[in-house]
Amino acid sequence: MKNEVLKSWVEQYSGPLLKRAAYLLSDKDEAQDVVQEVFLSAFSSYDSFEGKSQPLTWLMSILNRKVADFYRKKYKSEPQIQLDHFFDETGSWKNDDVLNDWDSSNKETELLDDKDFNETLENCIEDLPSRWKIPLKMYYLQEKKAPEVSQELNISTTNLWKILQRGRMQLRECLDVNWFAKS
Repeated sequence: MKNEVLKSWVEQYSGPLLKRAAYLLSDKDEAQDVVQEVFLSAFSSYDSFEGKSQPLTWLMSILNRKVADFYRKKYKSEPQIQLDHFFDETGSWKNDDVLNDWDSSNKETELLDDKDFNETLENCIEDLPSRWKIPLKMYYLQEKKAPEVSQELNISTTNLWKILQRGRMQLRECLDVNWFAKS
């Protein structure tokens, strides 16, 4: 019976799980691997499923834990990022431009509705080092609270804020070069 139920779950829920995993991970191959891990985990812990929620809800909760595990492992394996690009040897800004407002005639809502801008933003996010991209995605795209992100990545909240700031600086520079300088 267990095998039949899980087989039907794979057929029914692979699509929604894969879609969510691809959104959270931004990589189709990694998403497929994580979804496979979800079903393996569901198989081994099937007896703990009490049916108090829908199967998809239970599988999504497993997916969220697997994604957190994925990011935790990936975050820990990334080398430390050098900040030589932004700061000189005294710790001063090399280029103060990142502190200035963008000079753009576009309003924020117009930019967010612009398909090309969103594609540029997504490319800039994907170009970030994983040590910045992972917390940035968790905090801003998955809308997780700082304590939750800090706990999942096993970093202090202070460190998280520094990482988010560095990620935003890198995003700003990327958008300056790839969007605003071309406008």
